[in-house]
Amino acid sequence: MPRKKTNTKRRSGCPLNASVEILGDRWSLLIIRDMMLRGFRTYKEFLSSYEKIATNILADRLQKLITHGIITTKGDPSDGRKDGRKFIYSLTPKGIDLAPVLTEMVLWAAAHEDTANQVLVRQMRKDKEQFISTVRQRWAETARAADRNVKGKRKPAPDTRHGASRPSLRSQRLRDVNARGTRCWQH
Repeated sequence: MPRKKTNTKRRSGCPLNASVEILGDRWSLLIIRDMMLRGFRTYKEFLSSYEKIATNILADRLQKLITHGIITTKGDPSDGRKDGRKFIYSLTPKGIDLAPVLTEMVLWAAAHEDTANQVLVRQMRKDKEQFISTVRQRWAETARAADRNVKGKRKPAPDTRHGASRPSLRSQRLRDVNARGTRCWQH
């Protein structure tokens, strides 16, 4: 895959520095987490996250991620307003390539800190490559469904959004919350 050059002035040419400059704040990583693992795609969904991001910070981080090519945006076909202020956010291929990075960060934190959502951690530890593959596949299915719906100007049926035969990560999370009586995706 060809590398896209950005006009961003960096402190150095170090690849780790570039990563930190793009993703180094906690909010950007949590937005990517919510998109990747929880299926969030709208501004309102991001605001409902457990960490309670402020609206001005959320708007800034979404724009930053768009500028760096991590996410993209399309108008929401359900937005009836003429100004079209509602958007659907999607991970780009560059963004979904962060799945292994986020997986390793979760596993590192779980090994060294007292963290929640041990169901997710066990799933990642059991078969990390399968977990990452499933995240990529589900995101691709979600993106394809969203593309079809934007073109057709309609919303997906609830049982076909993520494929009727396989539950979404979001529905799995809700089952985990109900089973344990606690929130799963806290940091």
